[in-house]
Amino acid sequence: MGCCFTKDKAPEPQQNGYRSAGENYQRPHEHHHQRHHQQQQQAIVVAQHKPSSNHYQPQQAAFKTSVPASSPSPRPVQKVDTILGKPYEEVKSHYTLGKELGRGQFGVTYLCTEISTGRQYACKSISKRKLVSKNDKEDMRREIHIMQHLSGQPNIVEFKGAYEDRHAVHLVMELCAGGELFDRIIAKGHYSERAAATICRAIVNVVHACHFMGVMHRDLKPENFLLASKDENAPLKATDFGLSVFIEEGKDYRDIVGSAYYVAPEVLRRKYGKEIDIWSAGVILYILLSGVPPFWAEHHWIKEGGDASDKPIDNAVLSRMKQFRAMNKLKRLALKVIAENLSEEDIQGLKAMFANMDTDKSGTITYEELKTGLARLGSKLTEAEVKQLMEAADVDGNGSIDYIEFITATMHRHKLETDEHLYKAFQHFDKDNSGFITMDEIETALRGYGMGDEETIRDIIAEVDTDNDGRIDYQEFCAMMRSGNQHQGKLF
Repeated sequence: MGCCFTKDKAPEPQQNGYRSAGENYQRPHEHHHQRHHQQQQQAIVVAQHKPSSNHYQPQQAAFKTSVPASSPSPRPVQKVDTILGKPYEEVKSHYTLGKELGRGQFGVTYLCTEISTGRQYACKSISKRKLVSKNDKEDMRREIHIMQHLSGQPNIVEFKGAYEDRHAVHLVMELCAGGELFDRIIAKGHYSERAAATICRAIVNVVHACHFMGVMHRDLKPENFLLASKDENAPLKATDFGLSVFIEEGKDYRDIVGSAYYVAPEVLRRKYGKEIDIWSAGVILYILLSGVPPFWAEHHWIKEGGDASDKPIDNAVLSRMKQFRAMNKLKRLALKVIAENLSEEDIQGLKAMFANMDTDKSGTITYEELKTGLARLGSKLTEAEVKQLMEAADVDGNGSIDYIEFITATMHRHKLETDEHLYKAFQHFDKDNSGFITMDEIETALRGYGMGDEETIRDIIAEVDTDNDGRIDYQEFCAMMRSGNQHQGKLF
């Protein structure tokens, strides 16, 4: 039986299984994996309850120095403000970077050669411009810690080391020249029971090793398993621990994360434990044997001649509204200022989407219209979830979403890359043109919409005021506005 899903992609360099470099730094969202095949396999990411950064243990070898017994005690090392918690270290002083192996939304993976040994590895470089918020940096540290923790297991990609310079964080790991299991499935169509059993045994071994060592992967799928070589019987290696967490026994996890087709029902019900990895492994086994995902029958609109709506309501509406809901209130108001200043060209498409939701043509979207419109997107949200989106988008609190509010909540976040838009929004709040947004100015802006309670203002200042001077400068404002823009697929 031939495989029923394909990947439409332009010719690209030899991937060696690293096409998706860094793509899970989704917070999340959205977000947004850029893999394009008929499944439109996208990772679902939400804001997570983050483990504290003290899980990360920097590699001790990088710090060891030889101090003669007669020497005075060295001075305390000044704390370095870096993501990895250690001084900058150039990856190129240890490795020679070669050709590009893969490129993702957040980073690029290169072939690299260790200078001292001549051995080849893969180096994933993540731009620090993508690691803006405290949560982004904690995610990075947690992934490194988990990779270090699991390193040495036979079916898990070996982690070599992490380096940081002024521009990027570089993760050096085992080179898997055989590519992704996903591509092998595409090429073969499906596996015999014997061959599928061999692969499934390796996957189950990964799940067992992870759980035994206190790690829940949370995003097991064929794209996240690499083949060590191009040999037919090459060992399978698990990779991409960007959504993984350390297991806290007895805890019910509530973050909705994972990837469509592979995510367990318990994740969507927001109450799960490590067993979700077993579900995902079972889905992979089904695909190995049949060449198709097990749950396509539920997606009746995918079929040729099915009942998909031809109205131009993009599913980005849902993901962007969810992202908007997760923002602090100052950022929401700033987006409203930007929306009010967008040109007709900027909002093409959004206008049509608003019209499709505003079925009674009243110029506003009611709760029922929002609920119906989102259902037409294929979403299965509870009434409480629709109300949460409604309340977030309804900035003025009048019970409906007007045109500007809809544009505010659904416009593509690339608008935030334009300094002109950001500066106009900053000036809107900086009433005295001091170059800073003060607590009083935040209070004035928020109270204009009935949102200016003291706790909210304190939370905004604590989140945005990175230099702790009690006010927000333009650089801090831009960092707030641009943070999290990569996460287009957040759920509740």
